[in-house]
Amino acid sequence: MVHLFILFYMWHIAGVFGESVSVMEGDSVTLNTDLTEIPEDEDIWWKYGAENSLIAEISRAAGISSTYDDVPDGRFRDRLKLDDQTGSLTITNTRTEHAGDYQLEIRGAKLTSKTFSVSVYAHLPVPVISNSSHCSSSSSSSSCSLVCSSVLNVCDATLSWYAGISVLSSISVCDLSISLSLPLEVEYQDKNTYSCVLNNPISNQTTHLDINTLCHTCAEVHAPCYDSVEAVLRLVVTALMGVASAAAAVLLINDVRATRG
Repeated sequence: MVHLFILFYMWHIAGVFGESVSVMEGDSVTLNTDLTEIPEDEDIWWKYGAENSLIAEISRAAGISSTYDDVPDGRFRDRLKLDDQTGSLTITNTRTEHAGDYQLEIRGAKLTSKTFSVSVYAHLPVPVISNSSHCSSSSSSSSCSLVCSSVLNVCDATLSWYAGISVLSSISVCDLSISLSLPLEVEYQDKNTYSCVLNNPISNQTTHLDINTLCHTCAEVHAPCYDSVEAVLRLVVTALMGVASAAAAVLLINDVRATRG
């Protein structure tokens, strides 16, 4: 009891506490009261959002331990769990709509408040690296043009090109109507290790660049085409030679028959 009194007193002097909590969408997050047991003369209230909607409460004296998951708009339905002993609140199967401020109020001889700022991050897709070079018969570029892109419908992620562990460039645009894309120019003989990374504060997705697979000189690009044309011409010539040989054989047979006749 003395420990709880000291804790409440420290909270009272410091004012309203604030704590930031981050969670991946689909996971559970627990907002802790830091109590080992709720005193008999204390009530626990949990409120959410700017409207301070009451979403859970515990009152030892009144025998109340309830969650109100149909407020403010039903977003918490079947997702709130209250620890009857400590008063801690757990939100299960979180979605981005559950982000926001949660206020803990411990009501007794003094009112103690603590605010939790909860961020819920969506799962990130794997970025895609593609070759954006355009070869023509007159192309002589010594570099390979690449672009890394990702379709993303959130505002809290950054797309970056890395050379080893060094950031070369990055982009973060909060525009849900477009996809993130970032260009990169590399030399064909470049031996550096490149990767494209999409990250938010708690997770990342990485795609490593395989230069040998994606980057080819224009000569290499056109060479298979020339080989194919040459192969077709050889087949045509072979076929014509076969036709000519067959025709010659027919003429020879006819000449022999004419001679015998």
